[in-house]
Amino acid sequence: MVAADAFSEDANTKILPSNQIPEGWMGLDAGPESIASMKKVIENSGTILWNGPVGVFEMEKFAVGTKAVGQAIVTATEKGAFSLVGGGDSVAAVNQFGFAPGVSYISTAGGALLEYLEGRVLPGVAAVRGE
Repeated sequence: MVAADAFSEDANTKILPSNQIPEGWMGLDAGPESIASMKKVIENSGTILWNGPVGVFEMEKFAVGTKAVGQAIVTATEKGAFSLVGGGDSVAAVNQFGFAPGVSYISTAGGALLEYLEGRVLPGVAAVRGE
């Protein structure tokens, strides 16, 4: 985990386990070990659902994890995986870093997507079905 002493590009940072973040600090990005682990899983997956950036990708200093996950998804998609990116922040990250052409499908309805996967009937789907 990349921990920082402030929510700022100028923050001091430390790489440490997520359960060891000091008082007054915050976790703002994935660390090298987490990134390596995520990449290995993603690049060997056949179906990928990404709903939520890894870090504070809007700040370059804390965008490393989000960029790595995005690139791993593109790599897996190139190898034949189906990749679905859901949610406004995820879509913003995919667009910001130019990964959109490399994923299978993009949905801005991240919350609704998760509800659908939980088995809930979404109001729009119910209306189309006449329920």
